[in-house]
Amino acid sequence: AAHAPLDSGRAVIVAVDAGHGGNDPGAIGPGGAREKDVVLGIARDLAARINREPGMRAVLTRDGDYFLTLRQRIGRARAAKADMFVSVHADSVRDPSVSGASVYVLSEKGATDEQARWLAERENAADQRGGVSLANVQDDLKPVLMDLSQSASIGTSAEVADRVLGALDDVGAVRKREVQRAGFVVLKSRDMPALLIETAYISNPGEERKLRSPDYQQRLAAALQSGIVAYFRQHPPEGTLYARQRR
Repeated sequence: AAHAPLDSGRAVIVAVDAGHGGNDPGAIGPGGAREKDVVLGIARDLAARINREPGMRAVLTRDGDYFLTLRQRIGRARAAKADMFVSVHADSVRDPSVSGASVYVLSEKGATDEQARWLAERENAADQRGGVSLANVQDDLKPVLMDLSQSASIGTSAEVADRVLGALDDVGAVRKREVQRAGFVVLKSRDMPALLIETAYISNPGEERKLRSPDYQQRLAAALQSGIVAYFRQHPPEGTLYARQRR
């Protein structure tokens, strides 16, 4: 049929977003490690692993030490027609004993807990809320379409996040064994599933040392890649090589 998805065998595209950058160093560990540096290392390794996977391609929102607004990050993912957006972070909290990874998806109704709300407010301070254009949609249909699109995106995001969380558990301590929900701006793109990964807390001296290690960065990237690939093999977007192989 004319409206059927084109079976082009295209690659699944994953936008990999290294948080912060440029004049925004992100969180800084007690030993001086900067979040923007360690997450760029993880993001680059994750992108390289995805690019080695037949039927997948990665796009880095930033591949250097420069600043992007939150909206620019989402815009670059959209321009690449990404099937998924993965934002990599390594935040800090006041208590240096806090450790472990967490995975977040969007919650329109609020965060799962107080710490999730605090992290979301901190990350969102740099920019305005993102969204999709509904310029050509009738006013009475806009809220319905927005709700449907957002619900579908959150549902997909949660499935991927659960797989990624399980893979991270094999690397080291996971702080939250359930997928968390918060209002991070970079998760608010309604036209693609989105995850935010807190790989570790750079405010914890032990985790800061590990985050500085290229070997540990590679282990984190491998865990993220395995979770993402596992999801897309099970739920391939129409028109992709993965969808053709699954049929």
